[in-house]
Amino acid sequence: MQLTSLDPDHLDRHDVDGAVAVMEAAREVDCPHEQPTTAQSYTARLQYGWDGEPPEATVARDTCGRVVALLEVTLPRRDNTHLGYLELVVDPVVRRQGIGRDLFGVGVDRVRAEGRTVVMTDCFDNPASLSFAAALGLEQAIAEAKRRQNLLSLSWDRIEEVATSAERAATDYELFRMPAEIPDELMPAVVEMVGAINDAPLDDLKLEDEVFSAERLRSFRVAQAASDRRIYQLVARHRDTGVLAGHTVTAVEAQLPHYGQQFDTSVLAAHRGHRLGLLLKTGMLRWLAEEEPQLRVLDTWNAVSNTHMIGVNETLGYELVATATGFQRSL
Repeated sequence: MQLTSLDPDHLDRHDVDGAVAVMEAAREVDCPHEQPTTAQSYTARLQYGWDGEPPEATVARDTCGRVVALLEVTLPRRDNTHLGYLELVVDPVVRRQGIGRDLFGVGVDRVRAEGRTVVMTDCFDNPASLSFAAALGLEQAIAEAKRRQNLLSLSWDRIEEVATSAERAATDYELFRMPAEIPDELMPAVVEMVGAINDAPLDDLKLEDEVFSAERLRSFRVAQAASDRRIYQLVARHRDTGVLAGHTVTAVEAQLPHYGQQFDTSVLAAHRGHRLGLLLKTGMLRWLAEEEPQLRVLDTWNAVSNTHMIGVNETLGYELVATATGFQRSL
């Protein structure tokens, strides 16, 4: 097995195409409900990561030079510097040959070399993946669920009914649509507002609060633009004080324009109890109907223990698509 580390500043098309081909082969077997990864979005991931902290990527080739597996090691630098996150993909046609175990060991060695004490990964809940995780000595730390909203069958009468009810409960708040570039004068308030996501359930994950900053939020926008995603951020603002009380963020894939992802929805603790989650999400649906009428589905993730947000999503017609497990292991 030949290993090649990918240099994000000098990417070879054959490396990127090989990695994307392996991810697609694995998707068809492990999680056919997922959307394909495009070469552009994968290139952006290697260069920018999710929000400015790209992973270290390695591809494995067989004796013919074909990419057969992929390892990504993410080492957070802004927070959670005690851990490393591994993502491992092996072509289904070469599984059960020890490639996955060997690559996982490479990733663990890299995390350990950084002086970190915890390794994390996750997978969809299929028998092969769960068995592999158990064989590696990984401990289940969080149960997660993916839900999907079918916009073609969406009952707008129902959405308007929910929105009207939420508006009655949230008369002290107004919605506004954040510009593509967050205004400098709003940035401190946006940073504080975004930090409300740290209240989301983590179950047994050994995670510390994420540390947000203006630099991080701007890096997020740059990374998503590089992935050719259009970002929509809707904010609930307290009318009397001007406090930014909560927000919801959705991304639409320009390369897959039928598909959208619901990212964070969070509300500051002091402003909960006014149905702002429903106010924000129904407002987002109205915005998307205006700007992205071709959109067919929205996907979202929640910890299974996050019963409040799951209730909000199911009220809006989201249905369960898949479950997954987050794993960790102390080093």
